[in-house]
Amino acid sequence: MVWLWVLIGAVAAGPVWVAAVIWTATRLRRRNMPKKSDSSSAHEGFVELNRLVSGLAHEIKNPLSTINVNLRLLSEDLERPGDENDRRRSLRRLQSVREETRRVERILEDFLRFAGKHELTLCVTDLRTLVDELADFFAPQAQAAHVIMRTALPDSPVPCNVDVNLIKQAILNLMINAIEAIADAGELFVKVSAEPERAIVEVIDTGPGMDPETMQNIFTPYFSTKKGGSGLGLPTCRRIIREHGGRLEVTSEPGKGTRFVISLPLAQQ
Repeated sequence: MVWLWVLIGAVAAGPVWVAAVIWTATRLRRRNMPKKSDSSSAHEGFVELNRLVSGLAHEIKNPLSTINVNLRLLSEDLERPGDENDRRRSLRRLQSVREETRRVERILEDFLRFAGKHELTLCVTDLRTLVDELADFFAPQAQAAHVIMRTALPDSPVPCNVDVNLIKQAILNLMINAIEAIADAGELFVKVSAEPERAIVEVIDTGPGMDPETMQNIFTPYFSTKKGGSGLGLPTCRRIIREHGGRLEVTSEPGKGTRFVISLPLAQQ
């Protein structure tokens, strides 16, 4: 049973490791914030950082509590002679520890993905092609969810200087959110257009829509209306768009669906 004690000791050290990850990510986030000369932006950045770290602490509290309880029970089991039933009970508790450990890992991965610095690999890309490729890729998932997906693409190119993978990640996340919000038969509409200096990508769904309070909080880290949702998907989308010099906005009304609008600078011709 030596291996079991090694496993218990490793998992028990988890909170220390978690604290180290939080500290490291916090330093990275601060380093990427505006300098003191922009006091308003700096203050806003620190408020966001504090909210993010507080949210992370809240998210990992429950799985760590479950891990600690199971470790204590396992210790008690191992201190007394046992039979086959005791062995099976110990294995169930070990399985619970493994599952909760994986849950903490996913939470931390989402946190680091959001808090870390994105290194953009920029290239001039026609957003029509990018959205058309995403629509082809996403069509089977929409069909499986009984959602009709339509696209509207202009005749002329819509060139933007973007990191293709990150922009695809942001738009795809909005499309996934849309079909999850619809929950039953409905429509998903993705439209690309161009203004004098901006490219516009709209992701519109016929889902239940959002009330004003929900809409006000959807970009808040760890706020989620979905069971099991990380609450970092939309904040990550907005951060990706902002790092491209763009904006991500939302309009919604209960019973009338939701409309996300991405605005990006057009590439210089």
